[in-house]
Amino acid sequence: MIKRLVVICITIISYGAYAQQGTASPYSFYGIGSLKFKGTVENRSMGGIGVYLDSIHVNLRNPASYVGDNLNGPYFDGESRPVKFTVAATSNNSTLKSNSGESEASSSTFDYLALSVPVGKFGFGFGLLPYTSVGYKLDDINDSQDLENRYFGEGGVNRVFAGLGYKISDKLSVGVDFNYNFGNIQNTAIAVEYTPEGELVQYQTREYNRSDLSGLNLNFGLAYRTMISDKLELSATLAYAPESKLSSENQRNISTVVLNTDYEVVGLGNTIEVDLESQNLKNTDLTIPSRLSFGGGIGAPRSWFVGAEYTLQNTADFSNPIFSNQISSFENASQIALGGFYIPDYNAFSGYFKRVVYRAGLNFSNTGLVVKDESIREFGMSFGLGLPVGNRSLFSNANLGVEFGRRGTTNENLIQENFINLNVSLSLNARWFRQKKYN
Repeated sequence: MIKRLVVICITIISYGAYAQQGTASPYSFYGIGSLKFKGTVENRSMGGIGVYLDSIHVNLRNPASYVGDNLNGPYFDGESRPVKFTVAATSNNSTLKSNSGESEASSSTFDYLALSVPVGKFGFGFGLLPYTSVGYKLDDINDSQDLENRYFGEGGVNRVFAGLGYKISDKLSVGVDFNYNFGNIQNTAIAVEYTPEGELVQYQTREYNRSDLSGLNLNFGLAYRTMISDKLELSATLAYAPESKLSSENQRNISTVVLNTDYEVVGLGNTIEVDLESQNLKNTDLTIPSRLSFGGGIGAPRSWFVGAEYTLQNTADFSNPIFSNQISSFENASQIALGGFYIPDYNAFSGYFKRVVYRAGLNFSNTGLVVKDESIREFGMSFGLGLPVGNRSLFSNANLGVEFGRRGTTNENLIQENFINLNVSLSLNARWFRQKKYN
């Protein structure tokens, strides 16, 4: 059964890695897309909190986690810090609702690939993840129910990272991630014209924009854990990413196109490259706002945990002339997340489901995006399972999670998204540096 589960997980993740339509949200039209990375499957199954750090899961929210954990006692014959590997994918299904009707949309994507290696008092982390994603198709319909404009886009920003953690003491650790961000965003707009008789004119106008993005940023982390009684443990974390820049190399062209009756492009006419250099838009800098998160929690080691985390991002500082428009702006973003887990008996000799990790959580957030003077807010709740797989002494597991949520509003003719995310990951542990116990 367990081997079959691992095969199923790998199949789903492999599918997600190739099906890189990372989002179907109309709100990915704005800025550099919708935030794709919101933590590991374990984090997201607990409402998105990154407060809990242990020795058998990679926590990508806080680089202080790379050093692992010795506080909870010997998981692995007195050597409690294994090499950790994790990979994940997500499938999303959304109902997009407006005042004029509703439609369905779906997407699936690879989420992250990461490796954490502890060495002495240090720990190293490496990985790849999609950071933001663009994937939308929007139609502008007039009062006569005729299509006037069609907008669609794709792309996003990916992130390669390398991190270093250091254990100051058994209770306190620090870390830093070095992130290289790269990717491209492509936006297309078609203006539809009609004859007096209501027929499509022969040639329509299409505008195509592409921005190639790249830049570096840092993420600092701090983690503190201590036993406050014989059975209770206190955890506290802090993470801070300072403001950084992305370089954006931009291009724009205008083409005449032929559309069929389904408004699909079936022919291409003349194309003119727009001189962005004369408008000082050929190369621009995009501001990535600073981000601060802090949280705390309490629990019994290897049994249960509850925690809360608050995140603030200065998205009011986001700027790039090439992405500006008249109906949207940005304000500071924030999120409150609550969550935790329960394990009936992590080391039970019989009863598989006694060793399963049961997770749950919820979150409330202001995304920072303002459209037509309406703040775009999001609410979500999540549930998950950590299913033990493989050698029991290594505590590897397959993580399954489901998120239910709502984003946006139908006010001002905007769109409200009701979404379901299905998340799956493998968290695998190995012993690379096992000490010899006998000569």
